[in-house]
Amino acid sequence: MTESTTLRVIRISALYDLVITAGFALPWTAVLVFGGLAQAHEALGLTGITPSPDDVFTVMFANLMGSIVVVWAVFRILRPTIAAGVADTTARLLFSVGMATALLNGATALTGVLLALELAWAVVQGGAVLAHRRRATASV
Repeated sequence: MTESTTLRVIRISALYDLVITAGFALPWTAVLVFGGLAQAHEALGLTGITPSPDDVFTVMFANLMGSIVVVWAVFRILRPTIAAGVADTTARLLFSVGMATALLNGATALTGVLLALELAWAVVQGGAVLAHRRRATASV
């Protein structure tokens, strides 16, 4: 895979992250996102629990995660690098462990959708980075 194609995958991955996590970056938007998740959860008749907008620690940790991911996403959009793709793929796998643990411990089944998307992006981006590295190594 060419470097420009790999960097495009990294940038698109970052755009996805920005869209998905921007709502978690601020307290008032996180509360709205939690409300939307609860509504979707109930409308679909799912089992499990959703995040509580009344729990100050839940909102605070959502804000920490959201703000860091937003900044990291903007960085990768503006300056995508192979190293950033490797780091982000690693972070996706770590996030996936957390999501899987939450899912196994009673989180809403909507978490499974987010987990599937996170793993899909880890495979797509990780595959692009590995293909690029193989091509770069083969041409040496």
